[in-house]
Amino acid sequence: MDLTIILDYIIISIIASMTINSILRNYAKKYKVLVDLPDRSRKFHKRPTPLTGGLGILLALLVSGKLYIDLNNLTGYLPEFTFQLMVISVPLLILFLIDDLKGLKPLIRIIIQCILSGYMIFSTGVYLESLGNLFGFGNINLGLFGIPFTLFCVVGVMNAFNMMDGINGLCSGCAMIALILIGFSSGLIYDSMLVLIIGSTLGFVIFNLGFLGKKRGVFLGDSGSNLIGFWVAWIAVYASQNQNYFIEPITMLWFISIPLLDCVGLIFSRIKKGLSWSTAGRDHIHHKLMKRFTARQTLIIILAITFFTGLFGIFIEIIASSIVSSILFLSYAIMYYVLTGFVKIKYLTNN
Repeated sequence: MDLTIILDYIIISIIASMTINSILRNYAKKYKVLVDLPDRSRKFHKRPTPLTGGLGILLALLVSGKLYIDLNNLTGYLPEFTFQLMVISVPLLILFLIDDLKGLKPLIRIIIQCILSGYMIFSTGVYLESLGNLFGFGNINLGLFGIPFTLFCVVGVMNAFNMMDGINGLCSGCAMIALILIGFSSGLIYDSMLVLIIGSTLGFVIFNLGFLGKKRGVFLGDSGSNLIGFWVAWIAVYASQNQNYFIEPITMLWFISIPLLDCVGLIFSRIKKGLSWSTAGRDHIHHKLMKRFTARQTLIIILAITFFTGLFGIFIEIIASSIVSSILFLSYAIMYYVLTGFVKIKYLTNN
C-alpha cells in the first residue's frame, strides 16, 4: 500500500465515520438513549450529548474495512491478528455500551478487559515475549510470564485512555498520535487496519470538537475510550513483538506517555489519600492545565507534548540504545510528576 492509497482509504474511512456518527447521533437524540446529561459537578458540557462515538468509530471501521477487502479481493486472506482484533472489538464495545447505559462496577470492568485481552492472546499467540535490552545485559525474555504481564499492560493502557477522556478530542487525539507514531516508526502505517482506524477516529473527532457546530457534538463514552485504548495497546504489543517491524517496546511508552503517567500518578495519589483508585475526580493533568488555559488550549498543549515526546522516543531509539531510552523515560516521568504536583519536593532553607 503506497501513500496515495493510504490517503484514499483514510478519506473513505473519514467519510464513513462522519456519516455513521451523524446517523447515530440523531437517533440517540431523538429517542433519548445513550445521552450524557450535564450535572454541574464533573460534567460541564452545556447540553445533552450522545455517547455514540465509540459505536460510530467501530461501525465506520467495519464498513470501510469491508470495502477495502472487497475492492482488493482479500476475502479469507486477512491476517489472524487483524481479524481477531476486529472480532473482539464487537463484544468489547457492546459490554461497555452497557457501562454507558447503566454503569458497571470497576471490578466487573477489569474482568471484562482481562477476559477479552486473554482471548486475544490465545487466539493470535501475540503477547509481550521480550522487553528488549532494557538494562544492557541482553534481551529480557519473559517466557510464559509474558502472558499475565501483557494482560496487566493492556488493561492498564485501556484504563489510562479511559481516564484521559475528560475534554473533547483528548483521548481520541492522544490515540491517533500514538497510532501514527507507531505506524511510521515501525512501518505498520502501510497496514490497512491501522490506516482505517486512524481515519474512522478522525471522522469522530470532527464531531467531537464541534467543527460542524457545537450542537452536533458527540462523546466517546466509556465504550469508545475503552475501544480506542484496546486498539492502541494491542497494536503497540503487535508492532513491538513482530519481527517484520523494527521498534523497541520501551519506545511505545514514549508514544503513550501522558495517558500512562497521568493514570499511574492518579492511582497512587488516590490510594495515598485512602480513596479507591477508580474514584472520579478533577485532578487529571487536563484539569490542572484548565486552571490557567481554556479547554482548547489545554488540548493543544497536551497533544503537542504527546507528539514531541513520541518523536523524541523515536530519535533516542535511532541514535542510542534501549537502556538509554529507559533511563531518559524514567527521568522524564520524575520531571512530569514534580511539575504536575504528584510529587512534592521540600526545600531546606536557613532561617
